[in-house]
Amino acid sequence: MRVIAGAFGGRSLKAPKGEGTRPTTDRVRESMMSAIASARGGFDGASVLDAFAGSGALGIEALSRGARCAHFYERAPEASRVLLENVRAMGLDPRCARVHRADILKDPPVRAQPSFDLVFLDPPYAFAATEALGVVAHLRSVGALAEDAIVVYEHAAGDEMQVDDAAKACDLSLARRKKYGDTVVDVLRTVRTEDAGTATERERHLS
Repeated sequence: MRVIAGAFGGRSLKAPKGEGTRPTTDRVRESMMSAIASARGGFDGASVLDAFAGSGALGIEALSRGARCAHFYERAPEASRVLLENVRAMGLDPRCARVHRADILKDPPVRAQPSFDLVFLDPPYAFAATEALGVVAHLRSVGALAEDAIVVYEHAAGDEMQVDDAAKACDLSLARRKKYGDTVVDVLRTVRTEDAGTATERERHLS
């Protein structure tokens, strides 16, 4: 793997050994980053959460392209070690690249300054959409998610219905969906509280 563009463009990234993690391919990552840049007008100033970080490739790519800071969560010991090596290899300041050796489902962030406005979700495919997107719901409940946040969720093809239901329950709207073989990448946006209320009222009138 390598960093595709930005300050660290072309530099190599290590990947954890074994089948416990599933690194996002360079092709998918490039398409993903292009979609994010289009959705938010670039990466400058972004506050990033790489929730199931693995090698940290997604968060590091965002930092390379101008993100302000990134928090990486990874529970597996081997993956955490590789993640730290990648962060250090880029020469990233620990204050802007925070590595948390923790299970984000059991020990999620309770605060973020600034609030996260870009969230990467790339969990093992065995994780239910309600679990993965539940991280976003938690962030919102504790005030750690920006109102105009973008959530990028990588999941197995065929799980679209479950993802759509879970996203709706978390007040997330689908901005873009693209399939790459067995992988689907969704770009989701937070729905403002007043917009969610309007949508609910519209559905009531249509029922």
